[in-house]
Amino acid sequence: QVQLVDSGGGSVQAGGSLRLSCAASAYTYDSHCMGWFRQAPGKEREGVATVYIGGGSTYYADSVKGRFTISQDNAKRTVYLEMNSLKPEDTAMYYCAAYFTASASCRTDAARYNIWGQGTQVTVSS
Repeated sequence: QVQLVDSGGGSVQAGGSLRLSCAASAYTYDSHCMGWFRQAPGKEREGVATVYIGGGSTYYADSVKGRFTISQDNAKRTVYLEMNSLKPEDTAMYYCAAYFTASASCRTDAARYNIWGQGTQVTVSS
C-alpha cells in the first residue's frame, strides 16, 4: 500500500506563496487519485485539489481556483500543491491523501480517500 509523507508548510504573509509536497513510498504509485485537503480549527476537512496519477483531469475548490496548482512528478512519485496569492483564510492543516482506482475521475470527498499523510501546517498572516 502507498504511504504518503507531506511537507512544505510554513508561515507566510498574505500574498505570499508556498509549495507543498506529497511523496509516495510505494512503487505502484500509479492508478491512484491524489488529493490535497485542508482543515482549519473548528471546521470540516475540505477538498482543495485532486489529480489522477498517470493522467486525468484536475479538480480545484472554487476558493482556490486561479491561485493553487496541483502537479505531479512521476519520476519522484511526488505530487505538489503550488499555492500563490495566499490569504489568511487559507490557514489550515493541509493533508495529502490517496485511494487506488482505475477511474481517472477523482472523488473530492475525504471519506473516499483511505491513505493519508501526516499533515503540514500552513499559516497565512494578514
